[in-house]
Amino acid sequence: MRIAIKQRHIPLAATALVLAIVYAAAAMKFPGFFSLRVLVDFFKDNAFVGVAAIGMTFVILSGGIDLSVGAVVGLTSILIATLVRDHSVHPLEAIALALLCGSALGAVMGCLIHFQKLPPFLVTLAGMFFARGLGFLVSGESIGIKHPFYARLMDVGLPLGGAATVPLTALVFLAVFAAGVYLAHFTKFGRTVYAIGGSEPSALLMGLAVGRTKILVYTLNGFCASLAGVVFSFYGQAGNPTWGIGIELDAIAAVVIGGTLLSGGVGYVAGTLMGVLILGVIQTAIAFQGNLNTWWTKIAVGVLLLVFILLQNVVSRVSVRPGGAKRRPAAAGKTPV
Repeated sequence: MRIAIKQRHIPLAATALVLAIVYAAAAMKFPGFFSLRVLVDFFKDNAFVGVAAIGMTFVILSGGIDLSVGAVVGLTSILIATLVRDHSVHPLEAIALALLCGSALGAVMGCLIHFQKLPPFLVTLAGMFFARGLGFLVSGESIGIKHPFYARLMDVGLPLGGAATVPLTALVFLAVFAAGVYLAHFTKFGRTVYAIGGSEPSALLMGLAVGRTKILVYTLNGFCASLAGVVFSFYGQAGNPTWGIGIELDAIAAVVIGGTLLSGGVGYVAGTLMGVLILGVIQTAIAFQGNLNTWWTKIAVGVLLLVFILLQNVVSRVSVRPGGAKRRPAAAGKTPV
């Protein structure tokens, strides 16, 4: 049993090691990289990806996938901007409506996946086209958000001393991360998600609420995707139906690099945070270099993603018992550690 627990920690330990190496290498090469202000920028500049990745963590932990995240980000931003500019709706009301729409889309996809036994890949692919098309129906062009409420919120932050201040977008990311850790590791919902990802038939035999949990997982992810759109609208002070293209892939990459198995049942929200930070460190290091094309970020992430998938494959093979039987999924009430 001790060996199995250690094997579970291998991907997370590898993520922490990669983060430490990449960050240390960049800090030694670029003066000023190892500063509080740059560290805060990692959270500020990647807040929307981080929020989306936290929701994606639960989907992948349950053994599913969601390709609609990026489209929901674009839909949310343009919906808020249109309501505020063209219909004089207060931003708080517009944000609430956008979050409700994202959650509702996630719930519908969850119901189709559970009740109709449809593949998550195809259902969420349809959701992606639906959300992207709906965004362009709302408005085909970018719309600036000029409202005193948005301007005031941009000044909200947590001062850390000197020139470093944690902005509202980064605070939202950290709050979502804390909520994700609590949900995954300290609630019955989180334990059920792990059990479903480990073995859905076994979870059913244990009497767990598999259907309800799967629907809630996609509802939660829809909420996180729309919240990422809200964060993006603060970041850009606008709404745009084209925003969010590829964010679902960045979120999946962060989750996998963070040590969550694509097959489900094993993973950590903390690992997802480290995965997002790895993407941020690579992107910032390339910006510091100055003479490198920004597309090198995608190449580096692709290489890391392949390495971690291979690592997951090795861990999965080693964790198979000598007799050929795999580990049992975690029982309800016992969160994998």
